Amino acid sequence: MMASRCFSLLLSAATALVAPRQTATRTIARLAAAEPVVDLRSDTVTQPTAAMRAAMGAAVCGDDVFGDDPTVAKLEARVGDLLGKEAAVFVPTGTMGNLVSILAHCWERGSEYVVGDCAHVHIFEQGGASQFGGAHARAVPTAADGTIGDAAAVRALVRVDDQHFPATKVVALEDTHNLRGGAALPAGYGAAVAAAVRDLGVAAHLDGARVWHAAAHRGEALAETAAPYDSLSVCLSKALGAPAGSVVAGSGDFVARCRRLRKGLGGTMRQTGVLAAAGLVALDEVLPKLSEDAARATALAAGLGALGFDVEAPQTNLLYFGLDEARFGFSARALVDHCADRGVRFLVVPGSTRMRMVCHHQITADGAERALAVIKAACDSGLR
Repeated sequence: MMASRCFSLLLSAATALVAPRQTATRTIARLAAAEPVVDLRSDTVTQPTAAMRAAMGAAVCGDDVFGDDPTVAKLEARVGDLLGKEAAVFVPTGTMGNLVSILAHCWERGSEYVVGDCAHVHIFEQGGASQFGGAHARAVPTAADGTIGDAAAVRALVRVDDQHFPATKVVALEDTHNLRGGAALPAGYGAAVAAAVRDLGVAAHLDGARVWHAAAHRGEALAETAAPYDSLSVCLSKALGAPAGSVVAGSGDFVARCRRLRKGLGGTMRQTGVLAAAGLVALDEVLPKLSEDAARATALAAGLGALGFDVEAPQTNLLYFGLDEARFGFSARALVDHCADRGVRFLVVPGSTRMRMVCHHQITADGAERALAVIKAACDSGLR
């Protein structure tokens, strides 16, 4: 009798220990069987490809503070050549790329830069040029196509000699333009603006986080796109899908100044070749296929339009769309949350009915179709 009771107790204890493991196993099996997440929140959400991981693991590294990391040097030379610029420097982020660029141009305190009021550098980068360098932002209205006025209007904004005002040192443009639906600047616009201010001693900088897509949209070589600008900051971790990093390009003297600023801002790293290696792979593996991103965005736009959404026709890989909450019977926020629970992720612009999807090299045709199917089911069911 006693032996039987002991056996029962041991069996109960063993069952209690095994049950959670069985539950966990079933949960893992369900997750494995589930369809993969379609993540359209940004082109920053990509995972390193197998080729990127292999290159990172095999990267030959030095100490970039001493300037002897060969993989970083190779990346900087490659991007400089692609953009047709004399020199380039690797920085950890696009925000730092824009920051060191503007501060390098606005070296003297009391300087200012002209920028669109909807520019990423003005809205989403903490006012860093003012915060860290005392550079004043003169923000002007941004048109629907990402421009900030014609060349004559931009020239008229320049302030040089009047003691009442900051001295204008640089005009900052954005291409493609995030808050303007991923629009590529009109052909020739950057060249016209740069030419209009150059004789006044004012430089032109491009926030080219997604300039790769802008050049592809206009059918230009990257060097042709970059030619009008004195400096560019281009991102490796957005359109190109590398895990981290941006590159600033310009003249040798300008880049030397950026390196100094990078150090002061804490952006100088050591064995950076591990990250640079992934960037080099991205240039080979992802850059040639950017037209596929635009095609996915166009397909998504067509599908969303058929469902009754207010769609802003995409030019590149960014897609913005909205809804009439009274007609649909739910809010943009509710739709985003509902779809996220079903493995389709995108964003709502805070305080609006406007939503954003961003295509990238890990969004397949099947993924785009699945996103539309989940959104259609949500609309048909009223989010039930």
